[in-house]
Amino acid sequence: MARPMIKEAGMASLLLENPYYGYRKPKDQLRSCLKNVSDLFVMGGALILESTVLLHWLEREGYWPLGMTGISMGGYMASLAVTNWPKPIPLVPCLSWSTASSVFTTGVLSKAVNWTELEKQYAINLVYEEEIIKLLEYCGADSFKMGPGHVENVDCLEHLLGLSRQDRASVVQNSKAGGEAEARQGLMIGGPEGCRAGDRVHQYLSSVNTSGTNVDTLPGSPHSNNILHGKKMDTAKCCRPSLHRESISFMKGVMDECTHMANFSVPVDTSLIIVVQAKEDAYIPRTGVLSLQEIWPGCEVRYLNGGHISAYLFKQNVFRQAIYDTFNKFCLKYPNLH
Repeated sequence: MARPMIKEAGMASLLLENPYYGYRKPKDQLRSCLKNVSDLFVMGGALILESTVLLHWLEREGYWPLGMTGISMGGYMASLAVTNWPKPIPLVPCLSWSTASSVFTTGVLSKAVNWTELEKQYAINLVYEEEIIKLLEYCGADSFKMGPGHVENVDCLEHLLGLSRQDRASVVQNSKAGGEAEARQGLMIGGPEGCRAGDRVHQYLSSVNTSGTNVDTLPGSPHSNNILHGKKMDTAKCCRPSLHRESISFMKGVMDECTHMANFSVPVDTSLIIVVQAKEDAYIPRTGVLSLQEIWPGCEVRYLNGGHISAYLFKQNVFRQAIYDTFNKFCLKYPNLH
């Protein structure tokens, strides 16, 4: 059994529990199955805020040096937190990557998503296809192309939008329904220059959700059938052959818009980042998406043999060594930064 890090390296840990998990799980949520896709975006925003508060508190208490790490979703959330920290800080994301889009559209977890319910919602509410989709912006062509190994399984549309940047910008100024004017005001909080595209999409999704149409379910929930109550489905649209492909493409676009690391600030010093990834990780597909090296030039990626579960169970020593290495690098590079 491994020695505790406090004895091995004089390093203590403060564990932050994700929203929607453990004691923070909503009463009507089934285990770790998020009820709504938008819950993932709320989780990310909450983790950024809470991590920033904790880092400031630890600084005031005199703890130094500080760093962030996590495994799987925890590693992704640690990465999000560091993008918002204004100082150099060690970061070791383990078994996570650059976007959640591939996780829920091509990875193992894609089979747990309630696609039937999502397709029904996409078919019923035209705001997804006609309005929200136009607010999405690419993080680069690579992040929206499936790798050749996944095309047969997913048959996803290669391009989600054919709009130019100018066309997408005009969407904010033009509305097709009177009720959308109020939602659009929410999209532009902070002014056009200060509002990121991901913020606009998230706020738009929230406004649709508040107006009475639940935005999505992920994965299946015992309450998911309530979403269709009182709604008349457009049968012709629901049954069209491309609906499944369109729903997957829409999910991929929204996920990339709101979770892709390229849409967030680059950490102050990327040389303090050591990413640990499993070579055979079926939960976190890396094919066809931008790599973290492209988004964070200067970071180091260490690959270990095995998959997502086996790496978590048997490669803890690799994670710990990466933590020690990046902390040592920080102390050598910033000995006076307290």
